[in-house]
Amino acid sequence: MSDTRIDAEPGTVYLVGSGPGDPDLLTVKAKRLLEECDVVLHDKLPGPEIIDRLPEDRREDVGKRAGGERTPQSEINERLVELAREGKSVVRLKGGDSFVFGRGGEEAEYLAAHEVPFEVVPAVTSAIAAPAVAGIPVTHRDHASSVSFVTGHEDPTKAESAVDWDALAATGGTIVVLMGVGRLPDYTTALLEAGMAPETPVALVERGTWPGQQVATGTLETIVEARDEAGIEPPAVTVIGDVAGTRESVVEFLQNDAGATDDGADGGT
Repeated sequence: MSDTRIDAEPGTVYLVGSGPGDPDLLTVKAKRLLEECDVVLHDKLPGPEIIDRLPEDRREDVGKRAGGERTPQSEINERLVELAREGKSVVRLKGGDSFVFGRGGEEAEYLAAHEVPFEVVPAVTSAIAAPAVAGIPVTHRDHASSVSFVTGHEDPTKAESAVDWDALAATGGTIVVLMGVGRLPDYTTALLEAGMAPETPVALVERGTWPGQQVATGTLETIVEARDEAGIEPPAVTVIGDVAGTRESVVEFLQNDAGATDDGADGGT
């Protein structure tokens, strides 16, 4: 069998998704590029075990946290171009998949505009993986034939939200909200006002696949209280819909759920 492996090329930027955070869930290609590249520019969201495995002299932290210190996106874009033009192979490492609310599309456009070679390395998005390891399928033949992925943290410069909560409430499918822990009261209220049933199951999965994974469950009416009781913090994924109610039938048998808790104010779903 011939060796078809392509090494990390000098002057190329690789937009790499790290998956949900467990290093065992890195793609084979992502792992190889992290080992071979000259420098890694990483966010805060790749799992701590993944970041800790990167040599300090080959990594740059350009992460952002809501309400905390941040590296402006413009600086990240410019740094990618600068390093590539120095002839370095560069991995731009993001949590989940870089093209799912990860601004990977913006970085690809910037690199293309500056004629810098780049490659996209897809990954498992946390929008699917975090619920899955908590025992929640985002689709289910009996409960949901569609799923909508929504950001809970839109561009603050927008005049108004681009998320149509009324339309989402009417779909009857699963709603998965990323980066939405802080705004949980806003969009649960919006969905209730749009006519979604108050008893609709909801689950919050914090740090899915990371050490210290935690889960809180409740309903559309009680999940904010459940969040506060459990102390759920970012990064976390919100799952809204009947699929969230299937968790209790499998949670007892999950092998990766030892650190999770169900702290719904109503005793869970």
